[in-house]
Amino acid sequence: MDTPFVFGKLAIEQNFTNREQERLRLTGNFTSLINTILISPRRWGKSSLVKKAAEEIIAKNKEVRFCFMDGFNIRSEEDFYRSLAIEVLKASASKMDAIIENAKTFMGKFLPILSFSPDNQSDISLQLNWKEVRKDPDDILNMAEKIASDKGWKFILCIDEFQNISTFENPLAFQKKLRSNWQKHQNTAYCLYGSKRHMLMDVFTNPSMPFYKFGDLFFLEKIKKESWKSFIVKRFAETNKHIGELHAALIADLAECHPYYVQQLAQQSWLRTLSECNENIIREAHQGIVNQLSLLFQSKTEELTNSQINFLKALINGVEQFSSKETLEDYQIGSSANVVRVKKALENKEIIDIQAGKISLMDPMYKHWLKKDYFKIKTF
Repeated sequence: MDTPFVFGKLAIEQNFTNREQERLRLTGNFTSLINTILISPRRWGKSSLVKKAAEEIIAKNKEVRFCFMDGFNIRSEEDFYRSLAIEVLKASASKMDAIIENAKTFMGKFLPILSFSPDNQSDISLQLNWKEVRKDPDDILNMAEKIASDKGWKFILCIDEFQNISTFENPLAFQKKLRSNWQKHQNTAYCLYGSKRHMLMDVFTNPSMPFYKFGDLFFLEKIKKESWKSFIVKRFAETNKHIGELHAALIADLAECHPYYVQQLAQQSWLRTLSECNENIIREAHQGIVNQLSLLFQSKTEELTNSQINFLKALINGVEQFSSKETLEDYQIGSSANVVRVKKALENKEIIDIQAGKISLMDPMYKHWLKKDYFKIKTF
């Protein structure tokens, strides 16, 4: 029997959970060709949400084309242009002859050489004079718009981990190139999303940056516990197993409604359940996940400075005034200026998240491990 819970890959069809309002907002933006900037921590379901919204649009309108591009491993302008050109061409047609023809027609002055893997024809290799492309990339940056205009389509370009453009050799100049071209497009919209909030906020909300006010900016929130409860109960029932609402809520609580971990904990609880899931099964599954990750957590913690570790201990203990004299002395964090540096470092490492001045640990399993196994904080 296949497990009814999915984590570590896109959640689609019956595995997709709720997000009704977010889906409506996203599909509305896609239909109206409104640029969208979507921000949330890693593993909160951004990619699944974008894919789900795209599927709903495609099912209703075959004249809307989606191009998906992952910026995770893109580290240079050349990589970006190559990936963009390949993904737009792949989205432009399903047959290889048509893809080749589109490359010749819409890549302007460049003379593309395309090759395909015989085992996987969606695996396309593109050869160009990339030095020339870098000097004048407009034909590639405008290719989706040209194709959409020529064929009467709407093109939606979805780029994940978009914040990685900030690591390019000259990021400001590159962003100016993108904005100067993309803001003119009438048949193409952009969905730009990523997980590093502080980097994306700088790109899209800083008035001095090229992408300031580029589109509709929204933050993906955690799925509410009530939605997780009904989802977990339903998925258990569909496989002839039972879990009560209180125990389904316990799964959501232990995972702090973190989408990846809720699915993982639900899966591990389901695997341990013969017919009726109970609290002991859930807590055993939860501890099992923490134990599996303990070496990773230990390695992550060993890379932190003493001040950073002490700051995390204060955070777990519920401290809110980190710069107070008492906190600085009790937790040996140093000066108030050092608190600022520590927070910035932990945010950059994606260990903490800061929203409206409120600080939280991003990984609920890491938080549990720190509290119980590392700091050995007892709760009564």
